Amino acid sequence: MVGYEGAERYLPADRSLQALRSAARGCRGCDLYRDATQTVFGAGPSTAHVVLVGEVPGDREDVTGRPFVGPAGALLDRALDDAGIDRETVYVTNAVKHFRFSPADRGKRRIHMKPSRSQIVACHPWLVAELAVLAPAVVVCLGATAAQSLLGKDFRVREQRGLLLDGFAGELPGAPRVLATLHPSAVLRAPPEEREQAYAELVADLHVVAKAI
Repeated sequence: MVGYEGAERYLPADRSLQALRSAARGCRGCDLYRDATQTVFGAGPSTAHVVLVGEVPGDREDVTGRPFVGPAGALLDRALDDAGIDRETVYVTNAVKHFRFSPADRGKRRIHMKPSRSQIVACHPWLVAELAVLAPAVVVCLGATAAQSLLGKDFRVREQRGLLLDGFAGELPGAPRVLATLHPSAVLRAPPEEREQAYAELVADLHVVAKAI
């Protein structure tokens, strides 16, 4: 496994969201910055009671610099609405802040790649710093990468999805509860005959969050 310097040395003394976002633009803690267009930091109100953590920015996110603005983001918006959660009141971010991809054939749209464990670990200080500033009531891990980033590499989403867990690795201020569920992109990738059920599972899990707050 490749070892990286990690993000720790790039964290600013001022731990406001604005300062973190600005400092993250210069992060060289792993190699992903070399090919990505820009850092994609989290977005949303500093007063958010719910933080949604995804995996890694996608193609549209890399271009715009904003998280969850592509197809998965559109599906997430719909699922939040169906679960009774106001999208404008939540904070969204990713476990890894730079897009990881491979070039598509014939120069077409770049193909998303899952970040390596080393890249997840290298970027982890940014996620911890965000959560420490926000001190949310609930953290929602969207998919395995986000869940394993916060709950350990052996965590299995399918076995514990939809459950509110009291505390997690890192012991962040406020001891937020954590819930793991499907990533919206997993719903989009599901076979057509399974997609409706996958979406229903995502909404049901988000409804658990809605009731908790």
